[in-house]
Amino acid sequence: MAANDRSTLLGTMPMTRLVPKVSIPIMFSMLIQALYNIVDSIFVSRFDPNGLTAVSLAMPFQMLMIALSTGMGTGINSLLSRRLGERNVEGAKRGAWNGLLIEVLGSCLFIIFGLFLAGKTMGLVVSDNLANKESILSMGTSYLSIVTTFSIGLFTAIFFERMLQATGNSILSMVSQMSGAITNIILDPIMIFGLLGFPKMGVSGAAIATVVGQFVSAGIGFTLNQRKNPELKLVRKYLKINRHDLSGIVSVGLPSTIMASIGSVMNIGMNAILSGFAQSNAALNVMSVYFKLQSFIFMPVFGLSNGIIAILAYNYGAKIKERVYSCIKVALCWACVIMLIGTFVFMVFPGQLMSIFESEAEAEITAQMTDIGIVAMRIISSSFLLAAVGIILSTVFQAVGRGSYSMFISILRQLAVLLPVAWLIARLTGDVKAVWWCFPIAELVALVLCLFFYRKCNNKMLAKL
Repeated sequence: MAANDRSTLLGTMPMTRLVPKVSIPIMFSMLIQALYNIVDSIFVSRFDPNGLTAVSLAMPFQMLMIALSTGMGTGINSLLSRRLGERNVEGAKRGAWNGLLIEVLGSCLFIIFGLFLAGKTMGLVVSDNLANKESILSMGTSYLSIVTTFSIGLFTAIFFERMLQATGNSILSMVSQMSGAITNIILDPIMIFGLLGFPKMGVSGAAIATVVGQFVSAGIGFTLNQRKNPELKLVRKYLKINRHDLSGIVSVGLPSTIMASIGSVMNIGMNAILSGFAQSNAALNVMSVYFKLQSFIFMPVFGLSNGIIAILAYNYGAKIKERVYSCIKVALCWACVIMLIGTFVFMVFPGQLMSIFESEAEAEITAQMTDIGIVAMRIISSSFLLAAVGIILSTVFQAVGRGSYSMFISILRQLAVLLPVAWLIARLTGDVKAVWWCFPIAELVALVLCLFFYRKCNNKMLAKL
């Protein structure tokens, strides 16, 4: 098959082979990304336990940046895959330029934030109840300023990854992602602890390592796209701002961005609730550690989601109903198996997972973290299987241009249910260990709504192909 017909694999290969072929490289690269997020936290906690708290409080705002870049990346992926499914290669190449414009504008927003608002923002979330407040504020401000001011690396890296994924070129996408992740992992101890002649930079060093990794990923992604992805190679003659292309990307990308951003709002809200407990430092760290650890389970499912969105969008654009249904079934099987494995690990080995982040410098906080963390891991992981189904069905909505359904479900789960339930449990019980039940309660409510929307989407769109 010719290189410029690579995307036709999305419409011909048996689905039981195509889904893993496209998704496994993405899943693997996202596992590597999850690893470097955890490595970041491990090194920071060993350098200074207060540094972990600082990064935990900065994380929701960093997540907003990631939400915008990946959300618009989802819109770009969906648009380009549908254009290729319609055999409109020129339209896809023109759409790619408009996608790049959107990502660059998104980066500009966070550059302004990093230059002028990072310190003030951290000042709003660092509670007076925290021990070593000034140190945490200083480290959090430094970290957040660096990762946002130099965000262009992240936004362009995501753009080129999605370009490669849109044609089913997930192995090259994996290479691009892994290059940045490996760079970050290598640089973390060097920058944080001051090895190989570098100064000891602590939390700031972790931020610099992250930014350098993102620029490496962007550079390699650009090179691979231009040399190995002819269907979507950036060519100047297609450089033209097109409102139809922009609206097509934003119509899917904005709901996806809002969905991911809601996670940041939820995180900020949970941090505020947890800050009210006597063990606030330990509880905040548990929240951060949980999200780092659960990414090892959720990132492969998100990788699966990123892989199938191109398959679903291509076959939906080509009006091949049987392949759309087949892709959904295969993806659900993969997602449920991954989540079952994750549930087992979190239920059986929570103490061992928490021990990775132990620090001798703050024995009391470490002991509290382990005590709270064991309970939290077991409670939250009881909802993993529910989340698997929700993630795959939400991907279906995005692939067929109904991202608003996914957005509504996320709003319900993380804002309308999770935070109010967490606040209510905290008020009624006064027990930080009970608060974690808000997660499975929210997932159950969200799944019911997700099934309702899928039935609606199926009856009005998929069944009529």
